[in-house]
Amino acid sequence: MYELIQVSEHSFYVQSPAKIGLFKTGNDVFLIDSGNDKDAGKKVKKILDQNGWTLRAVFNTHSHADHIGGNRYLQSQTGCRIYAPGIEHAFTRHPVLEPSFLFGANPPKDLRHKFLMAQESDVLPLTDDCLPDGLTAIPLPGHSWDMIGFRTKDDVVFLGDCLSGKETLEKYQISFLTDPEAYLDTLQAVGEMKASLFIPSHADPTECITELAQYNIDKVHEIADSILDICSIAVSFENILKQLFERYALTMNFEQYALIGSTVRSYLTWLKERGELKVNFTDNMLLWERT
Repeated sequence: MYELIQVSEHSFYVQSPAKIGLFKTGNDVFLIDSGNDKDAGKKVKKILDQNGWTLRAVFNTHSHADHIGGNRYLQSQTGCRIYAPGIEHAFTRHPVLEPSFLFGANPPKDLRHKFLMAQESDVLPLTDDCLPDGLTAIPLPGHSWDMIGFRTKDDVVFLGDCLSGKETLEKYQISFLTDPEAYLDTLQAVGEMKASLFIPSHADPTECITELAQYNIDKVHEIADSILDICSIAVSFENILKQLFERYALTMNFEQYALIGSTVRSYLTWLKERGELKVNFTDNMLLWERT
């Protein structure tokens, strides 16, 4: 773990729970994400020092804690700049927004931990003119609001969390999403991409991403169909969530309630906007029902 792997002249990644990309020009390096916590930052800093490289900037693909957790340490040690795109910039600058968004209110201490809430860092908005020559941003919304990936001049594409490996999907079943419609559009576009190598954060690098993108697309439709089936009669959100956990043999805890609960609400919004679900207010309860 935390092994530096070179895949082309300028492109590397650090094998870690959420892969950290590295783009090198001369002795200057630019990271794509920073790992899940201070310890990850320390391990990355050690790799940089061993190679005599200077960290110029960290580009965060999105604001989830396992991708921004090393920001603060690396910035304090190197003075590097940190950039994040769109809404991700606000969530990265103010990490309490993440558990607040997931819970829909001021989050309890159960959700204020490093897996859902990274330390604050001094983050700047990511725009194209922030990027070094040879690195191009790719919009990948859906998993998170304004998530991006990157293509290097070596034709290596870093995909962030825009798809999951088969083993991960089989284990967790319901992947976190903020917008299923945008996510499907992203997966369709990614599935049609060509590159010398694709590097997802939570799947093995591959020269062809089409099959894995389709697998993720199929899983989204499967989850949507399960929700529609549950909603064949008018049912509350809590009941929908309970039945999904039972169908997929998931175990409820505070973190899973927040993560999967937020994802299911996003599915409900998508299906309602598509006209496949309607809402009824009965006995002061909001009930969801298939149209």
